[in-house]
Amino acid sequence: MRETDKSSEQMGGEYAESIMEPREAEKIIAKRFERGGYANMAWRGMHRNMREVVKPVMAKVLGAALVLSMLSGCGGKVNVEESSAEGSSTESSMVASDATERNADGTEESSSMDAKQKDVVTELLSQMTLEEKVGQMMVASFRVWQDLSGTASDAGKTVESQESAAVPERVNVTELNDTIRECIQKNHIGGTILFAENFKNAEQTLRLVMDLQTSSIKGGGVPLFVAVDQEGGSVARIGFGTTGVGNMALAATADSDNAKAMAKIYGTELQALGINMDYAPVLDVNNNARNPVIGVRSFSDSPRIVQGFGDAFMEGLRSTGTIATLKHFPGHGDTNTDSHTGFPCIYKTYEELKSFELVPYEGAIENGADMIMTAHIQYPEIEKETYVSISTGEDVYLPATMSHVILTDILRGDLGFEGVVVTDALEMGAIADNFATEDILCKSINAGADMLMLPMVYDSVGLDQVNEWVDLTIKLVKEGKIDEARIEESVCRILALKEKYGILEETDFSVTQEKIDKALETVGCKEHRDQAWEIAVKALTLVKNDNQAFPLKWNEGDETLILFADSCASRVGYGELAKQMLGDDKIVVMANTKDNGEECLKAAKKATHVILVNRVYSEACMDPNTGDGFSTAVFDEIIKARHADGKQVIVISSQLPYDAARFTEADAILLAYCSSVMRTILPESGEGSAYSPNLAAAIVSCFGDEEVKGNLPVSLPALDENYKLTDQILFAK
Repeated sequence: MRETDKSSEQMGGEYAESIMEPREAEKIIAKRFERGGYANMAWRGMHRNMREVVKPVMAKVLGAALVLSMLSGCGGKVNVEESSAEGSSTESSMVASDATERNADGTEESSSMDAKQKDVVTELLSQMTLEEKVGQMMVASFRVWQDLSGTASDAGKTVESQESAAVPERVNVTELNDTIRECIQKNHIGGTILFAENFKNAEQTLRLVMDLQTSSIKGGGVPLFVAVDQEGGSVARIGFGTTGVGNMALAATADSDNAKAMAKIYGTELQALGINMDYAPVLDVNNNARNPVIGVRSFSDSPRIVQGFGDAFMEGLRSTGTIATLKHFPGHGDTNTDSHTGFPCIYKTYEELKSFELVPYEGAIENGADMIMTAHIQYPEIEKETYVSISTGEDVYLPATMSHVILTDILRGDLGFEGVVVTDALEMGAIADNFATEDILCKSINAGADMLMLPMVYDSVGLDQVNEWVDLTIKLVKEGKIDEARIEESVCRILALKEKYGILEETDFSVTQEKIDKALETVGCKEHRDQAWEIAVKALTLVKNDNQAFPLKWNEGDETLILFADSCASRVGYGELAKQMLGDDKIVVMANTKDNGEECLKAAKKATHVILVNRVYSEACMDPNTGDGFSTAVFDEIIKARHADGKQVIVISSQLPYDAARFTEADAILLAYCSSVMRTILPESGEGSAYSPNLAAAIVSCFGDEEVKGNLPVSLPALDENYKLTDQILFAK
């Protein structure tokens, strides 16, 4: 956690003169112009000049008028329906589906809020204090707890003094303490996000969520958005739920109904736990194979495929009453830097983005998207304002999260998005390493962000930081650096979304036996996991199969070696699971290490059949000269030695599919697209039982037990002599 609080004086007093965009007045005038969107520079110049003309007269008026004008465009109450996930796989399933809400009788739901809903939101907003309004814009995460109050910081302590000091216990937040409850109540927090540390079992999670909501209500607040990153596959937080297959695997099935079905499972399980929001789906187009953070979290390198599967995923969540959050706007797919640790920069024009990265967002917005998460990425061809980095002293460009051009002119103006905009985590390196706290708050809110994901709480010091950020935001509003009308604009959207999904109507957060039983029988149930397995099988993609090496020509008594690369040694449990499922005690499971290369080679030469399991999470994993990729050299030797003996080898890619180009000499190459940590066979249900089924399905399929029909959702580039990805396509989608 970084403390980056710093005066905005370094910005030349910029905030002393900054004022809010009177957006509603602008919209009225905008209708009189054929502005052609953000690209019309004349319009942009005009509305910036309008700030000085309109604000003195309209500032107070807009605050009240804004509520009514915005509510007229908010979506009607969501219709939770038990929609079927079945459907034929056609070409049309790869593109956006019709997401029009319909009532039980088949009539279309009104796209605007009814009078009663408007009254609820307007009345609630009118009764809120400034502190309550600001609180609604805050998303807090109580992930781990350690009470450091009254203790000195470890900074400056000697090792001996640290060891002798009584260090408070550090525990996962699986239940609330009074300090956290007080923080929620004092700050009138609008939302919270849960992480893996918060999930132990179904009953515990249900009690935690109900306590979060009860704490909010007791503090005089309104029910919370309770969110989780349940994307599926490699990003799934619930250790006892249905992990699913991941987005790239979904697209490999070539049937977007599978995305809808998988999302419906996630939504159903989240609802059983009291969680009302999923920070998913990922709409990033993975058109950069070197991307270190998106990869298989993306559906495809094709905008249209991403659009179709993203819309289906959104529809699946919505059918359960769960709010979908599209991310990371305007696109994190074409980067080679992770914004958690670095500050990505994409040199694309707006026209280039609109023809590629923004395609999925345009489709989703047309289909009623409710919430969008921002990306901490620089786009210097679009947002040209710079800032002096607090770490390096060098100029950096404002990221999308802080860009009025991107969040307001483009997202709201051009794309017509009327829902809630939430930032990605504001303690990520791209933000915390470069911007002072005051400027993070001012610039994000003034740019158009409705909800701010505050730095995560790992201890009492982190909780103090949450209090400080909320208090500072209130102070900035009072000082005029953030216009209160801008705050009301966001709170209006937040309350409207809560009303749309029935969250404002919820008053009973008691934990009953009925709720507990429902959670226990729903989350991670056999039906859901069986369906995930079926989808995983449909995703398996065979990109090479010389001389029918796949499936194995297996006979009773044959010895099969399943050898895991060091990069996936944490996945060896999949081999044991497959061995158990197949009932074959002649299967030998090994993991390569830096010390057992010769042993692995000897075992491979002896075995009747060999399956090599590889995992790529970065380009370095394909280079035998690196610590991440040394196993590839052992695999090369094994392939060469077995070919010399007239034997075959199957390679399974268990994560990013780009290692298919690394093992072109293998006889068969099978893509699974995802795997999760499994060092031993996991329990069948309950705590610690969740896993992605892809790799187990891939191994079992090698023995002929599953039919493989998947399709490449991304094109796979060739490697050069230094094991670097090239622009040449080796396997086309």
